[in-house]
Amino acid sequence: MDKHTTTAGELLDLVGGASNVTSVANCISRLRLGIADPGRVRSQSIKDHPAVMGVVEDDTYQIVLGPAAVNQVAEAFSRQVEQARAATAAEPPADGGEDGSGGDAEALAARGAALKAAQKERNATKGKLFIRKIANIFVPLIPALIACGVIAGVGGVINSLALSTGSTALAGIVPTTTALAQGFMSLIAVFVGYNAAKEFGGTPVLGGAVAAIVVYPGVVNITHTLFGELKPSQGGVLGALGAAVLCAWLERWVRRWVPDALQVLLVPTLAVALSGLVALMFLMPLAGVVAGGIGDGATWLLGHAGAGAGVVLGGLFSSLVMLGLHQALIPIHTTLIEQQGYSALYPILAMAGGGQAGAALAVYFRARRNASLRRTIKSALPTCVLGVSEPVIYGVTLPLVRPFITAGVGAAVGGGLVGLFSQLGVTTGSTAIGPAGLVLVPLLDGSKGIGPAALIYTGAWLVSVAVACAVTYFWGFSRTMLAELDTDPVEKEPVASGSTSRRAAQSAKDAPEPADSMGTS
Repeated sequence: MDKHTTTAGELLDLVGGASNVTSVANCISRLRLGIADPGRVRSQSIKDHPAVMGVVEDDTYQIVLGPAAVNQVAEAFSRQVEQARAATAAEPPADGGEDGSGGDAEALAARGAALKAAQKERNATKGKLFIRKIANIFVPLIPALIACGVIAGVGGVINSLALSTGSTALAGIVPTTTALAQGFMSLIAVFVGYNAAKEFGGTPVLGGAVAAIVVYPGVVNITHTLFGELKPSQGGVLGALGAAVLCAWLERWVRRWVPDALQVLLVPTLAVALSGLVALMFLMPLAGVVAGGIGDGATWLLGHAGAGAGVVLGGLFSSLVMLGLHQALIPIHTTLIEQQGYSALYPILAMAGGGQAGAALAVYFRARRNASLRRTIKSALPTCVLGVSEPVIYGVTLPLVRPFITAGVGAAVGGGLVGLFSQLGVTTGSTAIGPAGLVLVPLLDGSKGIGPAALIYTGAWLVSVAVACAVTYFWGFSRTMLAELDTDPVEKEPVASGSTSRRAAQSAKDAPEPADSMGTS
């Protein structure tokens, strides 16, 4: 039995067994579970598990495992849940509940449902639900964006070597790497349409079909439009998103009026035809204007006020994550990557991880006698360097409040540096979204190529770490906080129940849903 299967089995037991799991899903770094009765979940034991980086309790129970393990653990977890349910179904029914008391089981189920409903209600604001839907459309595309970004980076290096050496052999490789990198990007609108229809209650393939109109080369032959000539991919992912959402709405509306005998024929036909016509006449031109505005706006902002924009965006990004507003940026990044080949905003936002790492490092130096806290930081810092900052945020900086703020100061300085170079004409961008930290380096590109972009990003990220560490070390603690932190909680039990510990526990309990790393969850 491999370690991921073992981890899955242990976590399944800690969440209350297969009977307590209503759904299993995962994103780039988290196992997301639907829980029937939260009272049966042993959260502290899960947090203490060596494979777990953190826990977030929202409308789903989210266990942070990191990008390296989450897919394998999720697969093993789902398999074990199915096996346990099959075994339970094969057993003869017993009187009462699992504990022999039907009344107790019903009471537990009712209590669990009430807790789950209350938690869901707190997070079910219209704005947050809409942003979450948009994120659910784009987040599944991240693995392909990463793969194509890495291949594009390799192709760029090969092309540079071919030009500098005059090697025909290297030059012959470039078309292959271009095809591998650009194949997905040329059809990304179709995938967005597929996911959008699925998320908004329509048939996914119909969403993909109407989104394919956006990238169809033959649209140049359509001359009878209200806004002039059309171009393939005009409006890009934004046009595809709008067309697919409209298609899903039309499909549901048409289904209510068409007789059952004709639904198979008429519902998909009318949904695609009507939404496709609206896309051609209105959505593609309108989305083209919006997408062009996003690209031109980002270029103008970084070209004229890059340093200031970098300070604001870098410094505030962790706070956006706390509020769940970061997910609204995903379509913007995707549009920039589709238009320009990279998002110049993403590396600036990635400075937030450097700030968190620096702040945690300062806490480590200050809390010399707190072995427990230093152990937490030692285990969380490597994942932060590799782009997963939640263990540091929720285990260290956010519960202490001040270090979370000073982490933003470091991130602001790093973001300002990246923005300053953009203002000077050397733009740094990311060809994919999702990864952060130093893992982002192979995915970088820019106006001067991957070399300068990698140097600027790495240097700015290290500056974020250094500034956040220094600011946190000198101004990140009050005297009372420092006295409580720099004490071994095992030796002095009253300190463990003091204000800092209470603040940490309450902050972790009340923290809103964060993003996976850079917020692509």
